[in-house]
Amino acid sequence: MTSPIRGAVLALHWQVNVIKPEGFFGTMLSEPVARSGVVQRAARFHAAARQAGAELVFTRFTVPEGEGQLVRNTGFMRAVADAQESFRPAAPGAQIIPEMAELAAAAHVADNQKLSGLAGNDVPHWLISRGITTVFITGVATNLTVEQTARHGTDLGFTVYVVSDCVAAADEAVHRASLANIELATAGTPAAADALARLGHE
Repeated sequence: MTSPIRGAVLALHWQVNVIKPEGFFGTMLSEPVARSGVVQRAARFHAAARQAGAELVFTRFTVPEGEGQLVRNTGFMRAVADAQESFRPAAPGAQIIPEMAELAAAAHVADNQKLSGLAGNDVPHWLISRGITTVFITGVATNLTVEQTARHGTDLGFTVYVVSDCVAAADEAVHRASLANIELATAGTPAAADALARLGHE
């Protein structure tokens, strides 16, 4: 039995634009996300992790007036730039989904204009200043913000786990392939129960 570790949960892009049918990416992601049941599993995981003493960090992809640090260097970023009014920090689509709003209200919430949840915001410094070097990642989509953040976090020196049943993608085969990549590039892809055991949750 390993000793419990002190860690943080990085909850990536649990916002209306990504998860809900009315969101900007709803036509691509809302149906497979709903079918997977990932929202309910992730909400339970976040609550249990907090109970175990983990810090919660929610990230939102937003575009402030003036575009912030947005760089139109990919098709994804160009599409967002063209629809940036939907991503303003106060826009309905930028808000954390209702299923996780209460959790986010008591968490650290960071906005950025990058695919990685650790780029262009205060999250790395926030974690390091609290002595946190281990992070557990949840979010949508597995092959986009989740994989990008996982690789980035590893390169920054964090011990990164992606919680395999608390992430989802538009396509199941892509989701599985991304998890296989992440397994090789990080500390691993435990399911929620195993991740909570590492945190000492009873």
